[in-house]
Amino acid sequence: MDATHPTRWVEEFEARLADLQQKSQSLEDDIAASTATVTSRDGAVTVTVGPNGGLQNLVLGHRAVELGAAQLTSLILSTARTAQKEAAGKVLEAFKPLGEGTEAYQMVSHVITADEEPETAAGDEEPNERRAPVNTPAPQESRPVRRRRPADDEDGDESQPW
Repeated sequence: MDATHPTRWVEEFEARLADLQQKSQSLEDDIAASTATVTSRDGAVTVTVGPNGGLQNLVLGHRAVELGAAQLTSLILSTARTAQKEAAGKVLEAFKPLGEGTEAYQMVSHVITADEEPETAAGDEEPNERRAPVNTPAPQESRPVRRRRPADDEDGDESQPW
């Protein structure tokens, strides 16, 4: 302890605490603002996802009705994945002011990059649009299960109701 400034360590601690509180608030604000909105190339689908990758909004353009169900599904998922990657990148950017060498940054970086899919051909932003539509079978109507009516029991045993 410095004899000429006995409270110096308290002042340094308070300054560091104020800095951490400011960084914490900034991080919280930056993460909350880490949403991403992506529109498919043809404008048929616009997806907005939050910082956790959860879907916040889905807008189908007039072209969406021209697509078949399988192609529209594929386009929605592809656009959502692109938006999720963009939002994840923004979350990772929010941690940079804390220091890229920090444990928090490395943990977030590891989680975000572990979820990334391998890159396809260079320049392909939406690889699923190139694929042929997946032919998914139409959902089967569920029919009520018919139970056979039991034959009348000749010996009259009433312990079994059927």
